[in-house]
Amino acid sequence: MISYGRTVLDLAHELVDAYADVFSAPPWSEGEETIRQFSTRLQTDVRRPGFRMAFAQSATGVDGFATAWLTPSPFPQHRAYPQVAAQLGSDRVRELLVGALEIDELAVRAYARGRGTGRALLAEITEDAPQGRAWLLTSRLARDTVATYRRLGWHEVPALPGTQTGVVVFLSPDHPGRPG
Repeated sequence: MISYGRTVLDLAHELVDAYADVFSAPPWSEGEETIRQFSTRLQTDVRRPGFRMAFAQSATGVDGFATAWLTPSPFPQHRAYPQVAAQLGSDRVRELLVGALEIDELAVRAYARGRGTGRALLAEITEDAPQGRAWLLTSRLARDTVATYRRLGWHEVPALPGTQTGVVVFLSPDHPGRPG
């Protein structure tokens, strides 16, 4: 199910609980402060242009969710954006990412993995990406996550020589700028 804008805040408590469950475990091992920051970010993220959230729900609550919005111009300079800009270069950032749908979070609880939940969330949230242009990033250390995105048909954007950082940038299967 897709929700837009402030209606997402009706599920805020359940989303924070799911976020904490997923990202406090390895390889992320996020602490209470990062989880609190997600809760605060959610309050402002819902106001971003193009914001939307897809979520999967069962009798136990939110099993997983994905949040996304349109990447603004100029390209942001906070969080992991400088790492992305450093390894792709400004021309590729502008061509591939600016104006595209940016998947900010994808969280699937452990009990809901292996059932197609993540695949369904990504498909739903990217269904109406502008000209099929969607992207996400993940930690290079999250090997299982990187392998999952590859298996789902997402394409890694190679880093410029000598610029590899701790993040991996992926383009959606339908992104017109995907590598080879």
